[in-house]
Amino acid sequence: MSQDQNTPLREDVRLLGEELGSVLREQAGDTLFNTVETIRQVAVESRSAGEMQVDRLHQLLDPLDDDTLLEVARAFSQFLNLANIAEQRHRERLHRQHQRFSGDPDTDRGLRQVLAELKSAKRSPADIHTTLRELSVELVLTAHPTEVTRRTLIRKYDHIADLLAALDRPDLTQEEGRELRRHLHEQILSAWSTDEIRRERPTPVDEAKWGFATIEQSLWQAVPQSMRAIEAELALAELPPMPDDWVPIRFASWMGGDRDGNPNVTAGVTRKVLLLARWMAADLFLRDVDNLLADLSMHKASEELLEQTGPSHEPYRLILRRVRQRLRNTLAQMEARINGGEIITSKVFNTTQQLFEPLSLIDRSLRTVGLSAIADGQLKDTLRRLNCFGITLLRLDIRQESTRHADALDAITRYLGLGNYASWDEQSKLDFLLAELDNRRPLVDEDFYHTDFCDRDVREVLETCKVVAEQGPEGFGAYVISMAKKPSDVLAVMLLQKIAGVHQPMRVVPLFETLDDLNNAAETMSTLLNIPQYKQRVLEGQEVMIGYSDSAKDAGFLGAAWAQFSTQEALTKIFRNHGIPLTLFHGRGGSISRGGSPTRMALLSQPPGSVAGRIRVTEQGEMIRFKYGRPSVAAYNLEQYVAATLEATLMPPAQPRPEWRHQMERLTEVSVQSYREVVRDDPALVAYLRTVTPETELRRLALGSRPAKRKPGGGVETLRAIPWVFAWTQMRLMLPAWLGTGTALEHALKQADEADTLRQMSAEWPFFQGVVDMLEMVLAKSDTRVASWYEERLTDSEELIELGESLRERLAHTVSALQQLTGRESLLDNNPVMRWSIRVRDPYTDPLHLLQAELMARLRERESDAVLESALMVTIAGIAAGMRNTG
Repeated sequence: MSQDQNTPLREDVRLLGEELGSVLREQAGDTLFNTVETIRQVAVESRSAGEMQVDRLHQLLDPLDDDTLLEVARAFSQFLNLANIAEQRHRERLHRQHQRFSGDPDTDRGLRQVLAELKSAKRSPADIHTTLRELSVELVLTAHPTEVTRRTLIRKYDHIADLLAALDRPDLTQEEGRELRRHLHEQILSAWSTDEIRRERPTPVDEAKWGFATIEQSLWQAVPQSMRAIEAELALAELPPMPDDWVPIRFASWMGGDRDGNPNVTAGVTRKVLLLARWMAADLFLRDVDNLLADLSMHKASEELLEQTGPSHEPYRLILRRVRQRLRNTLAQMEARINGGEIITSKVFNTTQQLFEPLSLIDRSLRTVGLSAIADGQLKDTLRRLNCFGITLLRLDIRQESTRHADALDAITRYLGLGNYASWDEQSKLDFLLAELDNRRPLVDEDFYHTDFCDRDVREVLETCKVVAEQGPEGFGAYVISMAKKPSDVLAVMLLQKIAGVHQPMRVVPLFETLDDLNNAAETMSTLLNIPQYKQRVLEGQEVMIGYSDSAKDAGFLGAAWAQFSTQEALTKIFRNHGIPLTLFHGRGGSISRGGSPTRMALLSQPPGSVAGRIRVTEQGEMIRFKYGRPSVAAYNLEQYVAATLEATLMPPAQPRPEWRHQMERLTEVSVQSYREVVRDDPALVAYLRTVTPETELRRLALGSRPAKRKPGGGVETLRAIPWVFAWTQMRLMLPAWLGTGTALEHALKQADEADTLRQMSAEWPFFQGVVDMLEMVLAKSDTRVASWYEERLTDSEELIELGESLRERLAHTVSALQQLTGRESLLDNNPVMRWSIRVRDPYTDPLHLLQAELMARLRERESDAVLESALMVTIAGIAAGMRNTG
C-alpha cells in the first residue's frame, strides 16, 4: 500500500485518540489524563529507542492505587478498541477504492480479478457459469468464547465507525463537520462510561441471540448487497446471468447446538434456540413484507396472479397482506411455543417453500407485465434472503463427543441383555450397528427411559435426537461427532437418530482432530465407503470436518498443518474414486494455531481438487464481528469467499513436487518432536503456563457458556484449545503458533540442498507460502521482552525461570530462521500495513502488559479484590483488542 493510502488511517487514529483524551480530561480530570499521557509517552519513547524502559514504566505504575490502576487500564484498553474501529473503517475505505480502481495491486483481490484470470487461462464461460451455479459456501457461526467485547459496546463502536464514514464525505460543510465531531465525542464518552466487562457468563441461548443479532444488524443487508456486487461483476465479464434464486452462500450455527464439553447445552436449550430462530426469521421477513406493501402499489398483474386475487386495483398488496398475516401468525405461534402458552391454530409458515410461493408468484407477475425493474428491487433482495436464510434463519448443527454416543448404545445393549457395547471390538460394533440400521422394529421401547440404564447423560443424548425428530429437517445442518476415531462412531449416530424416530436424518459428519485421528481419517472413511449400506446412504455427498485447534495443540502448528493437508488430499482421492462428492468442513479459528488466515490464502493452500466448488468453514468468536459485524465489510468478505472458492476450483494450485513432500515430512518430524518435548515431556510447562501466563485468571472472564476445560484437573491435554492459545497470546509469547516450527526450519536451513528446497517451496507452493506468511505475522506480534516481564513479577522458581529463558531463546531462533528463509531483515517488511498496525499499538499494549502482571501478582496475594479483578479483566480485554485476536 502506498503512503498516501495509509494516511487516512493515521488521521482517524489521531482523531479518535484526541477525542478519547478530551473525554478523560472531562470525566477523570487532568491528573488521570496527565498520568496516562506520561505513561504513553514513555512507552512510545521506549519502543522508538528499541530498548524497553521497564524500570521507568514501573516507577510510574507502582505508586498508583488500585482505583487509579483500573482507570489507567481502561484508558489504554479503550484506545486499542478505537484503533480497531479505525482499521475496520479503513478496510471499508480500501474496498471502495478497490471497486473504483480495479487492478490496483495494493488492494485486495476480488471476483473481477479472478474472472479476468480465468478468461486469460482460456476457461470457457460455460465452465465458469456451471461452477458458479453449483458453488456452495456455508459459513458456520460458532460461540467459541473468544469475543471479549460486550454487545452493548459493540453497538457504540459501530456508531463510531458510521461517524468516521460520514466524516470522510468530501462535501461536508464546516457546520456538518462540527456536528459529526460532537456526535463522535458523545459516543466515545458513552463508551468510556460503560462497564467494559461482562459480569455474568452468557447462557447458550444468549450466545444464540448474539448470532441472530449479527444477522439482523449486518448480514440481512450484506447478503443481497454482495449478490448485487457479484451479479454486476458477472455482467461486466460478459457471463450469462445466474438464475434469480441463486445464492451460493448460506449460514449455519453451532450456537445452542454445540454440546461437546458444555453441559449447559441441553435438548431443551436446542429446542428453544430453534424456536427463537424461527421467530427472528418471521420478524425479519415481516419487516421486508411491510416494505414491499408500501412499494408494490401497481395494478398491472398477470392472469396467474389475478386468479388468486380476483379483479383488484392493488393485487400485489392483496397477496402481501395474506403473507403478512401468516407471518404474524407464525410469530405468535413461535412466541407461544417458547413461553409455553396456548398454541394458535391459524395458518403459519412451516416451510420455506410456503413463503417462497407467493413471493415468487409476485416476481413472475411483475416480469410478465413488463415491470422487471421493480421485481429486481426490494423483492429480489427478499427472495435472495429467503434462499439464503430460509424460515429457520440458520441451520443448526449438533455437535457431541463420540464417547457420549458409545455410552448411550452401551446402556441400550446392557438393557437388552446383549452385553457391553463399549467392550466390543470394532467389527462386532459394526455388525451390530449395520444390522439394527436395517431392522424395521424399534430397538428400544419407552420402558427403557424409566430404567437405571438410562442415566442423565444417556437420556440427554437420546432427547437431543428426539428434538431433531420433532423439529423437522429445515432447521438442522450437520450432526458433528467430535473426537471421531473409528467407523462405528459414524454409524452410532445414524442408529441413535433412528432410535429417536428421525425420519429425515441429519447428515453425520465425523470431526478428525488429533494428529493420530487425522492420520487415520482416510482409513476410517474408506472402511465406511466399502460398506454397501453406508455408501448407498451417502451417494449424494459426504461431509468430513477437519479440526485445527486440537490438532495444533497436540502436534504444534507445522505438524498439524501438514497432517491437515495430507488428510484432505487422501480423503479427496478416496471420494473421487468412489464417485461421491466430498465437502470438507474446516474448523478454523482466528489465530494461526487454530487455522486462521485470510480467505484466499486459506482456500488456495488446500490440496488441488479438495475444494471442488464446495466449502464449509467455521467463523468463530471475535472474527464474526471483525468480518461480518458491518454490512459493507460483510458483503466484501462474502464476495471474497465466492471469488476464492471459484479460483480454488477452476485454477487450483499444482500438485506439490515429490521433493517438497519429502521435505515436509522431514520438517514435521523434527517439528512435532521439538514441540512435544516441551509441551508433553517437560514437567515444568504446566506450572509455567499457570504461573506466568493468565491462564488461571482467564476463568474469571465471563467469555462463553462452556467450561474452560473438558475435564476437571489434569494438564495441558484437558485444556481447551482456546484458553491454551489465549493465555500465551496475552503475554506475547504466542507459543502454540511457532513452537517446534523454528527448530525444524533452523535444522533444514543448515543443509544447503534443503535450504534451496525450502526457498523454492516458499516461492512456488501456496500451502507453504501460507505457512510462512502466517508464521511471520504471529512472530511480529510476539515479544520476548514483554514475556520476560511476566516472569520477573510472577515467579522466583529457578525451574520456571530456566524454562522461560529456554522458550524465549527458541522464539529468537525461530525469528532468525524465518528471516534467513525469507531474506527479509525485519518481520513484515512485505506487509507495511500490518507492521504499522502492530507498531502503533505497542505503546498502548506495553503498559497493559505491565499492569496485567502486577495485577495478577497482587490478586494472587489477596485472593479476592473487586477493583483489582475488574482492572485485570480490563487488561485482558485490552490486550486482546491490541492483538486483534484472543484464542
